[in-house]
Amino acid sequence: MSSDIRAADLWPIIQKLTHDEQVRLARLALGAASLGGDSDVAAYRTAPPSAEEFRCDEDALAWEGEGWEDVDAQG
Repeated sequence: MSSDIRAADLWPIIQKLTHDEQVRLARLALGAASLGGDSDVAAYRTAPPSAEEFRCDEDALAWEGEGWEDVDAQG
């Protein structure tokens, strides 16, 4: 038998809370969820992007230079 608690297990209790307490619980839950797991901030602190990560040898404007010959400029 699993000892994990699921959101569905808490739902009957949450429904008994006042609206203000439900909002307070939602804020607490979102705050806890944002800190848990591998956050982007923690990942970038552990392994920051290198200077080469976003480097590109190609001219970005040249990517779409071909194939527009048949497009009518006047529209």
